[in-house]
Amino acid sequence: MTSRTDSEAPAPGPSTVRTPRRPVDLLLGAAGLLLVTAIMLAVSVATGSDDATDPARLRSLLPPSLLFLVAVGANLLLIVLVCYVVLRILFTGNLRDLVRTMTAGISAYTLASLINAALIALISPDLVPNTLTAAPDDVFPSATLGYVAAVIAFLRTMPTGLPRTRSVLWAGNTTVAVCSLLAGVTSLLALVLTVLVGMICAFLTWYAIGAGSRVPADDGLLHTELRRFGLTATTVAQAGTDREGNPRHLAELDDGGRAEVTVLSSENTSGFWRRLRDMAFLRGPVAPRMLYGVRRRAEHAALMSYSARDAGVTVPRVLAVGELGPGTVILVRELPEVLPLDELDDEALTDDLLDLCWRGLGTLHRHRIAHGGLTGATVGVLGTVPESAGFTGIDRGAVAAPQMRIALDHAAMVTLLAMRVGAERAVASAVRSLGVPATTAILPFLQPPGLPYPLRAGLRADRGLLGRLRERMVELAPEATFEPARLERMQPRTIVSVVVATAVGLVLLYQLTGVDFSTIGQADPRWAAAAFAMSTVCMVAAAMVLVGFVPIPLPWWRTVMAQYAASFVRIAAPAGLGSIAVNTRFVTRAGAPTPLALSAVGLTQLVGFLIHVPLLLVCAYLTGTSYWTGFTPSPTVVVISIAGTAAVAVVLISPRMRRTIASRTRPYLRGVLPRLLDMLQSPASLILGFGGTVLLTVAFVLCLYFSVAAFSPPGTHVSLVAVAVVFLAGNAIGSAAPTPGGLGAVEAALIGGLTTVAGVTAAVALPAVLLFRLLTFWFPVLPGWAAFSHLQRREAI
Repeated sequence: MTSRTDSEAPAPGPSTVRTPRRPVDLLLGAAGLLLVTAIMLAVSVATGSDDATDPARLRSLLPPSLLFLVAVGANLLLIVLVCYVVLRILFTGNLRDLVRTMTAGISAYTLASLINAALIALISPDLVPNTLTAAPDDVFPSATLGYVAAVIAFLRTMPTGLPRTRSVLWAGNTTVAVCSLLAGVTSLLALVLTVLVGMICAFLTWYAIGAGSRVPADDGLLHTELRRFGLTATTVAQAGTDREGNPRHLAELDDGGRAEVTVLSSENTSGFWRRLRDMAFLRGPVAPRMLYGVRRRAEHAALMSYSARDAGVTVPRVLAVGELGPGTVILVRELPEVLPLDELDDEALTDDLLDLCWRGLGTLHRHRIAHGGLTGATVGVLGTVPESAGFTGIDRGAVAAPQMRIALDHAAMVTLLAMRVGAERAVASAVRSLGVPATTAILPFLQPPGLPYPLRAGLRADRGLLGRLRERMVELAPEATFEPARLERMQPRTIVSVVVATAVGLVLLYQLTGVDFSTIGQADPRWAAAAFAMSTVCMVAAAMVLVGFVPIPLPWWRTVMAQYAASFVRIAAPAGLGSIAVNTRFVTRAGAPTPLALSAVGLTQLVGFLIHVPLLLVCAYLTGTSYWTGFTPSPTVVVISIAGTAAVAVVLISPRMRRTIASRTRPYLRGVLPRLLDMLQSPASLILGFGGTVLLTVAFVLCLYFSVAAFSPPGTHVSLVAVAVVFLAGNAIGSAAPTPGGLGAVEAALIGGLTTVAGVTAAVALPAVLLFRLLTFWFPVLPGWAAFSHLQRREAI
């Protein structure tokens, strides 16, 4: 049988290899920059305007003249050796190495100088002129030594070789640093900062400029290394790269066999960022193996090959693991005689062939070996008439694999087969090989995060495939309940929420700097009591809305407690989602079917929206009647209308956003229209639901109005209509914010709105908004926690 690589052997010729860049250099450089920033902030906080160091104490240890002579000699030696290395690199003709070393040294010196200037400005600006003209005893100690940092960066980016010259450079640079320390020109912390600057610039330069290609220019080294293992190659032809970006060569052996030679280089980090992202987001057994070192990668590939072949599974046999040079290892394997599923026609994918694939995977799993990369390119069959399955791409698998890794292999196999033959045949083949219990056990793992990358990409073209697989498996065991396995540590939306909350928090921190929070205690007690009463009315009104829109009887007291429980959940969920989840759960536990509970809660949201928008437009319209000629729209309503139109247009234009919003709102709105028609036949429920919605909005507006009045000077008039506009707009902004309860976005919107729309001074707006949020967001958390615990014990939520 002709292997699939027989036709892939191109004529020998030069290969185009991209400039290698190690992501770890970027990570180390970024971490170093963060550390330097932290040190500078700590120094600026801990150091006063007076210099705390005492250079004379260090200078007394050794005679200054001796230190001066030693430092001058070391500096001259460094200059000579650096020039020698530069000329040597120039003569060898490797321009990239020259540019890299020079860029690293210059950037390190520049960064050190910038840090010196920044620290002088932060700590002691009045010492800047003295450092230029004063006598040696008054010299300001240098925060960093620019030339020492430059030499460190130069050394870290030098090409390999010259070990003696490199050692002398390190010794000379260390001598200069020690002399500077003993002379009192710098401090021990400053030397640490200097080393950090040099290392940071070296790492970032390595990543920005990259290294020269480690791939050999000719095949002589490959022939030599192959002969070391008794493999004599007549020809070696380049054959592109494998799926991880490693250069491949095809070797024709003198015994008539053929081998695949993969060059593993420390400079090749294809897929590094993707695997690093998955390591951060996915749980341990699901996260991919990094195997960053080339030796570890080669050793693991050999281990997986030997283990799988010992288990009786056909995988490429490792013939040799050799070394071409520092950081470059070759992995020699026999050519796989496996015809992958991607190259088979749909007609060839018979049930017998699918069973062969499951049988081969089962053999691996019986020996506790997980493949970890099952795709159409790594699963195949042997022989013109398929007799057994074969696997490739097992390099990143696992031995002694935990049960979760095996379950993920099962999920990947059934997904792969479903992409080719459909969900029904794929599930049927799994049942024949695994049985019904083991097949239904795959259900919790049918999630994109647990699948190999090529399968995830294939799912984008058929987004309903996993759903069809789940439906087919549920039909096998309809009485069982399956909860999705928790494969992710955190979701990207969590990261976005944390970043947004952090950014908003920093903005608020900047705005609140210098604010005396004791001013809240200076509020007028009568207005503050009225604001507290309105915040309590908000909870009662929310309970009225739910009781009115739910067709089954709900106990009043428990419904009010459910609203407080929703306030507790709200501090950990984006605005609106916490109350929706708690109310839906509460109504379901009260005896309503899930579809009815979803439609009732969806109706509360819809009615709230239908009342909120007209109120906002009417109040915004009325804000301009006092100073506009005629009853014409004010600028506020114009701005709100334009912004609303733009937001709706963005949603309608983007198909992806339309699908996202539709998928999230469909469960809640699916039964809203029938439920609304039912309510029209019950006037009492209609009045209770709509009246509660209006009362809820009015109570919030009055709470904010009373909070403003609590801090306003006597005789000051604040427009209630303007305050209503500010609250309605701020509430809309908070609903769109991804932070819990709209935290940060609501405060900023309310403060800005009160000062611009309502004409309230910042000295009044800030404590008023803080009091309003304290009463409506923070204060209900404590009784909400008690209500949440009580309702959980009573199994009411």
